[in-house]
Amino acid sequence: MLRLGSWMVLLLALGLTPWRASAETAAIEQLVWMSGHWASQNGERWTEEHWLEPRGGLMLGLNRSGQTGSARAFEYLRIQVEEDGAIVYWASPGGRPAVPFTLSKQSDRSAVFVNEANDFPQRIHYRREGDALEVTISDASGEQTMRWRWTLQ
Repeated sequence: MLRLGSWMVLLLALGLTPWRASAETAAIEQLVWMSGHWASQNGERWTEEHWLEPRGGLMLGLNRSGQTGSARAFEYLRIQVEEDGAIVYWASPGGRPAVPFTLSKQSDRSAVFVNEANDFPQRIHYRREGDALEVTISDASGEQTMRWRWTLQ
């Protein structure tokens, strides 16, 4: 049977310190307002995004869009606490290699993720208003933008 000291040595050896990234984990937990099934319909065009609640320093998401009965695009998404403590939004459109966007600003119903080295977008802004979730992607200047607004299903 392992004693408490032995457990601590085991946790340290595995890089799983119990106090590690507690502030960062708390920050990602505050993104719980993003979780849920979000969808919109505009004529025959539809789009939806699903987010699991944060757990263990990780949120998982999926986006898909289409027209009538055919899916046209999809994207794998995740938000996680990195080893350095940064909270990073990873976007993998169409299953391509994931692109990182670092959390730059956060409030109780808003989060902005930035990657100025990316071609487009360079900024991803999630904002919740009641049962609506709005996402705006833009270049660094904000001149080029795309926006989606979904309701909670």
